[in-house]
Amino acid sequence: MINKTTILTAAIALGSFTSQIAYSQTSKMNPFFKTYTTPHQVPPFDLIRNEHFKPAILEGIKQHESEVNTIANNPAKPTFENTVVALDKAGELLNRVTSVFYNLNSANTNDEIQTIAREVSPDLASHSDNIILNQKLFGRVKNLWDNRASLKLSPEQTKLLEKTHKSFIRSGANLNDSDKAKLRKINSELSLLSLKFGQNLLAETNKYKLVIDKKEDLAGLPNELILAAAETAKAQGQEGKWVFTLQNPSVMPFLQYADKRELRKQIWQAYTQRGDQNNEHDNKEVVRSIVNLRMEKAQLLGYKDHANYVLEETMAKTPENAYKLLHQLWKPALSVAEREAFDIQKMIDASGESFKLAPYDWRYYAEKVRKERFDLDEQELKPYFSLDKVREGVFTVTQKLYGLQFKEIKDIPKYHEEVAAYEVREADGKLVGVLYTDFFPRASKRGGAWMTSYSSQKMEKGKRVAPVISIVCNFSKPTGDAPALLTFDEVTTFFHEFGHALHGLLSNVNYESLAGTSVSRDFVELPSQIMENWAAEPEVLKMFAKHYKTNEAIPDALIKKLQNAGTFDQGFATTEYLAASLLDLDFHTQTAALKEDISTFESNSMKKVGLTDQIIPRYRSTYFNHIFAGGYSAGYYSYIWSGVLDTDAFSAFKETGDLFNPEKAKSFRKNVLEKGGTEDPMVLYKRFRGAEPGIQALLKKRGLDIQPDKKPI
Repeated sequence: MINKTTILTAAIALGSFTSQIAYSQTSKMNPFFKTYTTPHQVPPFDLIRNEHFKPAILEGIKQHESEVNTIANNPAKPTFENTVVALDKAGELLNRVTSVFYNLNSANTNDEIQTIAREVSPDLASHSDNIILNQKLFGRVKNLWDNRASLKLSPEQTKLLEKTHKSFIRSGANLNDSDKAKLRKINSELSLLSLKFGQNLLAETNKYKLVIDKKEDLAGLPNELILAAAETAKAQGQEGKWVFTLQNPSVMPFLQYADKRELRKQIWQAYTQRGDQNNEHDNKEVVRSIVNLRMEKAQLLGYKDHANYVLEETMAKTPENAYKLLHQLWKPALSVAEREAFDIQKMIDASGESFKLAPYDWRYYAEKVRKERFDLDEQELKPYFSLDKVREGVFTVTQKLYGLQFKEIKDIPKYHEEVAAYEVREADGKLVGVLYTDFFPRASKRGGAWMTSYSSQKMEKGKRVAPVISIVCNFSKPTGDAPALLTFDEVTTFFHEFGHALHGLLSNVNYESLAGTSVSRDFVELPSQIMENWAAEPEVLKMFAKHYKTNEAIPDALIKKLQNAGTFDQGFATTEYLAASLLDLDFHTQTAALKEDISTFESNSMKKVGLTDQIIPRYRSTYFNHIFAGGYSAGYYSYIWSGVLDTDAFSAFKETGDLFNPEKAKSFRKNVLEKGGTEDPMVLYKRFRGAEPGIQALLKKRGLDIQPDKKPI
C-alpha cells in the first residue's frame, strides 16, 4: 500500500528536476501516459501491464485535481463553459486508466489486479470527495444554477447543469465540516466493502468443484454438458473424471437434467451458500456493514433511508412506488408459481417418489413437465442456436431496424484471446463505434452478463467521437467438435446485452456525462429488454436459427412448441425475481442499524410476503452482486419496471404489422437510443409512444393475466 510518507515524498519529488526526468522516463514506458495510436483509439491492451495501473491512477488523480482546482479558482465570472463544461471534460487520464482497470477487474482479473483495486480504492474515494466537497467549485456551480433562467441554455445544457448541481448536493456539498468528515469516512469504507464483496464472491464461485468419477452419476445429463465437464476435468489434471462448477453454463443445466437427486442437492447447496460459509470469504458481515453505512450516509444527507436517496433520481421516485409495482405483480406471480409447484409435485408423486418438492428439484421436474405438456426439450433447440448464427441474427435485426453494419476487426488490441472486436458503421459507412464481445466463462471473470464502455460518445470541436463499447457474458463453451450452442435463455441474454450496447453505440449527445446509458436504472433496461422481444418472433427465428450441422432453418413445428411454452414456468421465474427485488428494497429501507443475522433478515423478508418454501430469491444476500457490488442497490426492481416499458414499446412495432417498421425504428432511435440522459425518461418515452404505459401487457406476456386470488387446481 501507499502510505502517507510515500505520497508526501512523491509529491515533493515531482516538483524537482530529477523527478521530472524520472517521470518522463516512466511515462514513455506506460501506455496510459501516451495518446492512443490504436485503431479508433481503443485501449492498447497488448502494451498494458499490471504495473502500469497504479502509477497511472495516481497520476490521473493528480492531474484531475489540478484541473479541478484551476476551474474552482478561475478569477473569471462563472459561465456554463468555464465551469460545467470544463468539469465534464476534466479527468481524461483518470477516466482512461480506470475504465480499463475496472473493466479488466470484472472480465479478466487476477490477484495482482485485485490487490491494486484494494490499494487505490481509498485514494479514488478521497479524490471524489475532494472534488464534490470543494466549496469554491460548488459555489461556482450553485451560482450558475441559481441564475439558470438568465443563461439561455439549450435543454441539453440545462440538463447537464442540473445533473452537475444535483451531484454536488446529493454528495454532501451543503454539509458542515464535521459531517463532511463523516461522509468521507463512510465513502472510503463503502468503496472497500463493495470490492471485498465481489472478490469474496468470485473466490467462492471458483473454489467449488463437483467431481464425478462414476459414469452412472451422469445419468440424465446432455452429452455436450458431459463433454464440457470432461474437458474441465482434463484441464484441471483429473482426466477420466467429470468436473462441474458453479459457473452458470455448468451448474444450471446440471440442476435441470441430473437424475441423481443427491448430487443436485449438493451442487445447489454449494451455489446458494456462496458467501455464507463462515470462512475467510463469508459476506454476511460485509452485507451488514454496507447496508448500515448506506443508511448512515443517506440520513447524513437528509434522507429517510438509502432507498429514498437512490430512487429520488429514478422514474419510480420513491420506494413506495417501487414496492407498489412489485406487490401488484407478486400476487398473480405467486399464484401461478403455486400452480406450477402443484403440477410438479403431482409428477413426483406419479413417479412413485415420496419426497416433497425442494428448490433443487424445481428445474429438473419443470423440464419434465415442459416435455410432457408441450413436447419441447431444450436440447431440441440448442442445435439451432450456435453462437455464430445467433450473432448473425442479432446483427441482422439491428441492420433492419437501424441500418447498422458490422465488420470484425482482426488487427486490433484485445485483452483476452477469446475476445472479438467489430467496427459498427451506418449504412453510408460513417463510423458509429467499436464493439468488443467476450462470451465464455473463465476463472478470471465474474458471473453474469453486462455491457460496459471503455470510452463513451461525446462531441469534440463539433465532431462526434465514436464510443468503444463491450458486452461480456458467460455462455456455454464449444465442446468436442460442436460449436458453442446456446440455450434459448442465453439467446435472449445476447439480445438483451446487445440492446444495452446499442444504447451506448448510438448515443448522439454533446456531453460525455449525459451519453448513452447515463440514465436512471429503471429506464436503462428499456433498450436492452425491448431487444429480447425480437429474439422470440418466428420471423426473426427463421432468419438466424439454423442447424449447425445442416444449416436448415428451425422447423415451424419447433417454433410453435417454443411459442406454446412461452409462458411456461413464468410463475417461478417472476416470483424468484420479485423476491430478490423485495429483499433489495427491504435492506435499503432500513432506518435503524441492522443488527440481526443477515440470513435471519432474509428469511423474515421472504416470510413477510409469503414466499413458498420451494422457491428462494434469485439471489440470496451473500451473492447478490447486483446490489452490493454492481450499482443496483435499491434498484433491482428496475428490470420489471422497464419490463412494463419494453412490452408496451414493442407493441408499437407489432401494431403496425411490421416488426421492423422504419418509422417506429427511427423514432425509437431518435427519442430513446440517441438521447442518453439529456431529458426526463418519461418525456422521451411518451415522445416515442405517445402515452405512458400500462401493466396489463406485461402481465399477459408473462402469463400472469389471471385473477390474483385464483388457487392451484
